Amino acid sequence: MAKELKELTPRGENYSQWYQDLVIKADLAENSAVRGCMVIKPYGYAIWEKMQRVLDDMFKETGHQNAYFPLLIPKSFLSREADHVEGFAKECAVVTHYRLKNAADGSGVVVDPAAKLEEELIIRPTSETIIWNTYRNWIHSYRDLPVLVNQWANVMRWEMRTRLFLRTAEFLWQEGHTAHATRAEAEEETVNMLNVYATFAEKYMALPVVRGVKTASERFAGALETYCIEAMMQDGKALQAGTSHFLGQNFGKAFDVTFIDREGKTDYAWATSWGVSTRLIGALIMAHSDDNGLVLPPVLAPVQVVIIPIYRSGEQLAQISEKVAAIAGNLKALGITVKYDDADNRKPGWKFAEYELKGVPVRLAMGGRDLENNTVEVMRRDTLEKETVTCDGIEAYIRKLLDEIQQNIFQKAFNLRKARTVTVDTYDEFKTRIEEGYFIMAHWDGTAETEERVKNETKATIRCIPLEGDRTAGRCMVTGRPSLQHVLFARSY
Repeated sequence: MAKELKELTPRGENYSQWYQDLVIKADLAENSAVRGCMVIKPYGYAIWEKMQRVLDDMFKETGHQNAYFPLLIPKSFLSREADHVEGFAKECAVVTHYRLKNAADGSGVVVDPAAKLEEELIIRPTSETIIWNTYRNWIHSYRDLPVLVNQWANVMRWEMRTRLFLRTAEFLWQEGHTAHATRAEAEEETVNMLNVYATFAEKYMALPVVRGVKTASERFAGALETYCIEAMMQDGKALQAGTSHFLGQNFGKAFDVTFIDREGKTDYAWATSWGVSTRLIGALIMAHSDDNGLVLPPVLAPVQVVIIPIYRSGEQLAQISEKVAAIAGNLKALGITVKYDDADNRKPGWKFAEYELKGVPVRLAMGGRDLENNTVEVMRRDTLEKETVTCDGIEAYIRKLLDEIQQNIFQKAFNLRKARTVTVDTYDEFKTRIEEGYFIMAHWDGTAETEERVKNETKATIRCIPLEGDRTAGRCMVTGRPSLQHVLFARSY
């Protein structure tokens, strides 16, 4: 384990390589035999399961239900909404045949040319089309609305350049798809779900986010408005951590989803969609972790407390184990996940390094002297500080410590963002600051041409038009034209 830590590239030396190293060495994921796809290993999947559990509860508290829709979508469905097909056409994986057969020369299997599909099927890049085709059968009257559905699924988007968790051809996510009787209800839903995501990011991921609206060029394909939460990673780059889309009546019209309203008139249903993916695990890593490995917020850590015995004999181990069993039992009764690692095939020092690498928030170590003194050594992962604490009342101490760690991780990320967010008025200063890894608030004239110029010249994009912040009118930093408010620029993942 010491060797593995030594091979972990320092963040200051190569941040991108540090990230790749950490994902692999912390046993979160690895590349698969399928180009651009990953294998999520048990420890990585355990983090995703924690995220799922919390988000699923939050969705259900807001009235949403889970359902499941087909993986394969008829190609013609994507043609019905022009912006939607244009946005996803280059990312689609296409199924053209439905059967294989043995090769005549015995070399293996080949595609049976006689099994060509009458219509090609698309592996879902997102599910608006197949879901709205289904909603046509569900929705007839205003009494059938709203429809509040969420789906936990996988999607496929053909990616040329991939990075574990952040951008892979296949990834796991949830996608909410709702139908409403009025524009106001749909717009309210869109903002409500953005706030659900923001609450999850800040309360559970310990990740401060900026809530905002995307520019027209950055909107989801087929949306009238796209809302987002943007987070700063430790290298100063932004990561889009969640999106919520107001789709208007575009999909209602494309799939002829009509209903009789309260006045007896026929209208098209109003739509929203919203989603987050396993990219959140990448955000968790890049926002909080250090050169010793992962730093996980306690509420999302698969193991919150690990206990390691240090012993010289079997008899001493038995005594420590008896003492630890009571502590572990009390911690579990408080809802805290505990692992007691008394395996004899690794030395304590190796275990210390392993659990630091895996980001376990609290480590307890108990040896012979601790046993005599009724104490235990406590180490917190976020600061690596150690303290010897009496076993009397240790459970309350640990519970409070986990809360402190959660808050400290958030505060550290918040302080970084605050320190590296600046307001600039000139394009020259903008170019300097963007190279230094800052979030930049600046005036923009609202044109796609200026937005594209900044992107081409600096590799920075408008991450969002913040929902909160300085709305003072001014002059565009690039063109000098009038601007209604500051927008957030950054380089991004």
